[in-house]
Amino acid sequence: MTQDLSILQLVVQASLVVKLVMGGLLLLSLASWAVIFGKLFGLRRVRSSNEAFEREFWSGRSLVELHQEARQQPPAPMQRIFSSGMKEFLKLRERRLDAASQLDGARRAMRVSLQRELDVVESHLSFLGTVGSVSPYIGLFGTVWGIMHAFVGLSNLQQVTLANVAPGIAEALVATAIGLFAAIPAVIAYNRFARDIDRIATQLENFSEEFTNILQRNASAPATAAPAAAQAPPAMVAPRR
Repeated sequence: MTQDLSILQLVVQASLVVKLVMGGLLLLSLASWAVIFGKLFGLRRVRSSNEAFEREFWSGRSLVELHQEARQQPPAPMQRIFSSGMKEFLKLRERRLDAASQLDGARRAMRVSLQRELDVVESHLSFLGTVGSVSPYIGLFGTVWGIMHAFVGLSNLQQVTLANVAPGIAEALVATAIGLFAAIPAVIAYNRFARDIDRIATQLENFSEEFTNILQRNASAPATAAPAAAQAPPAMVAPRR
């Protein structure tokens, strides 16, 4: 209790610049924790939804049915990639283009959709990296300023003792401590989320390649005279794993 009160007193007695630095660092810390929890739950939803769709995809159902279901429910990132590729494939197939053009169009559509999904997944990740790299320097600036302010105050004293020097230096070092408090969780979370996002990106890229192979096997099959949503051969299903 005494230690908490002494730290509080050091913060209250600090100069205006150091107080502004501490306040800014605390705001950065709160914002980074909000981003951390948001990314934690967001990436968990992405992984679970991708895994659920992947199980459905490899269950042997018709790809046209999966494409139609994607319009009726909020799809997973993997499902949006599948839907964009399938939509372009069926559109080009309806126009009676050759198999190579159908595959190229579907591949480009999936590549654009993949990049769009990665941009969404990576959102706010750079903020954590910025907080982790900048916060210690902001805290160090507050410490340097506080020490300068403390020594300027000591210049008016005729006799300087440790009791005179210690409070000014201690209140200055609190800024560095708050800077590290903001930076360490942000750096740990950044590394963890970057690794998780790399795994998600690899999973989506592998799915795109596998789906392209399935489309390649079906691209040369003759299109039916059904509506555009059903312009696919009856056997167009993903093989069971």
